Amino acid sequence: MAIPATQIRRGMVIVFEGEPCRVVEFRHHTPGNLRAMIQTKLRSIRTGSSFEHRFRSADTIERASADTIERASLEQHEMEYLYSDGSHHHFMNTETFEQIALSDDELGDAAQWLTPGLKIQVEFYDGTPIGIDLPPSLELTVTQTEPSLKGATVSNVNKPATLENGVTIQVPPFVNEGDRIRVDPSEGRYMERAK
Repeated sequence: MAIPATQIRRGMVIVFEGEPCRVVEFRHHTPGNLRAMIQTKLRSIRTGSSFEHRFRSADTIERASADTIERASLEQHEMEYLYSDGSHHHFMNTETFEQIALSDDELGDAAQWLTPGLKIQVEFYDGTPIGIDLPPSLELTVTQTEPSLKGATVSNVNKPATLENGVTIQVPPFVNEGDRIRVDPSEGRYMERAK
C-alpha cells in the first residue's frame, strides 16, 4: 500500500528500492521558498545497514519512480503487551501463547504508548517480528494536569496533561486529572473524552 511521504513516521517499515527498511529518524524540512522534503534515516531489515534518503513531500502512490513509498507487506498476529525490562518490550501471542521481545529501535515512537494488557498487532517480515501496528485510538487516564478554573471563560488554549503511560500531550482546558480520554497514538493528540 503506497502512502504519501508526509505520513512517514519513526519505527514504520517501508519498502525502499525493493528492500524492507525501518525508518530510524525522519524530519519534515521546508527550506525557504523551496518545496518541502522529508529527510529520513533508514535501516535495511535484511542487512542492518543504515543510510539516509530525502523524499519530496509530493511523492505519492501516483509516482512510479524510485521515490514511491510503499509500506512493507507484513504478516500480522494479535499479541498482548506484557512488560518491559529496560532494553526490550515483551509480547505474547494470544492464540499460541508464544512470547517475543522487541527493542526500542524496532518499536520506534510506538513504544511510549504501550500499557500492560494492551492487545495490538505485531508485524512479522519473513517470520521475524519487526514492529507493531498501534490501534487508531487508545483510552488512557490523565494522571497530571493543571486544574480547570471555575468561572473561567471558554478558550481554545490547550494545556499539557501527563497520561498514565508517562506521555505528555495537549488537552482542552475542561479535562481534569482522573479523566479517561481517547488519544490518537500515531499523532500523539487528544481526540475526545472516553464514554
